[in-house]
Parts: sequence; structure tokens; C-alpha cells
Amino acid sequence: MTINDNITVLAGKTTTPAPDVETTSTIKHATTGKVYANELEAEADVINPATSTTTEDIKRDVSISVNKLPDILGGSS
Repeated sequence: MTINDNITVLAGKTTTPAPDVETTSTIKHATTGKVYANELEAEADVINPATSTTTEDIKRDVSISVNKLPDILGGSS
């Protein structure tokens, strides 16, 4: 018997694989609303002595989009 790393077995039943999801991350300044291109740009704004930005001012939002959930109950919809 070979082992397949992509399948999870629970109480003798094979579970469905994790669904494909799309994620979008947004990094922005909570007060000014400035959107940063990446973590490095946000960190540079915090380090910059010419700005009053602190680590508490940086807000990170993550959006997760799932197109179709797997049929976990075995019925049809």
C-alpha cells in the first residue's frame, strides 16, 4: 500500500481535498488610508523619522474568495 499525501482519512472515510481559494491582502495606514505595495513599504514608513507612523497604524486586511465549497454532507444541492 502506498501513501498519498493529498488524501486525509478520518474513521475509514476519505475526506474531500481543500477547495481552491483566492486570497487578496491589503496593507494600509489606518488613519490616512494610504495603501502600501508590500510589507517592506509599510515598514519603511514606520522607520522613517519624517512620518508619525507607528506599527499600530498599519492595518492588514485579507479577503478570501471561495467559488464552490466541497459537498461535505454527501447530498445534492
